Amino acid sequence: MAALIVIIISTVFVNNIVFSQFLGICPFLGVSNKISTATGMGAAVIFVITIATLFTFLINEYILVPFNLAFLQTICYILVIAALVQMLEIVLKKISPSLYQALGIFLPLITTNCAVLGVSLMVIQQNYNLGGALVYAFFTAVGFALALIIFAGCREQLEMAETPKNMKGMPLALITAGILALAFMGFAGLV
Repeated sequence: MAALIVIIISTVFVNNIVFSQFLGICPFLGVSNKISTATGMGAAVIFVITIATLFTFLINEYILVPFNLAFLQTICYILVIAALVQMLEIVLKKISPSLYQALGIFLPLITTNCAVLGVSLMVIQQNYNLGGALVYAFFTAVGFALALIIFAGCREQLEMAETPKNMKGMPLALITAGILALAFMGFAGLV
């Protein structure tokens, strides 16, 4: 139980996939203009990372490793992730058209989100069992979503603030992301 708590705290706060491992930066910067869009993207990423890790773990354990095909991990994982995102897109289009419209072009970008592939590969490298892999994947995605939502809230507030003309937009967003990364580094003493 203590090991699971360490995994949870370290993946959400200490080793946040955005701030310490620099994975998923493209959607982090691209979808973080509004909290509502960031929340939808965070939920989609949580779902995709968790399900992708489940499938890639099982494929690795029962197909790739037994048949000495581990060198095909990256290609197989990319195909699995692409298929899952396509299925998610179809389901969102039918169930929640408003969320589908809000995400727009960013939903297909989950396919190329390096955080999804990175988590699937890290689970194998860290030699987790299935339960540990799913906990790691889920809470890593929660950490991504938390970072995305906090950053979106900061950006919404900064839009209303008076800032120098040269700092508006991406320069201020990058400075804010750096300050958030420093804040998340403060959790390093917990684990």
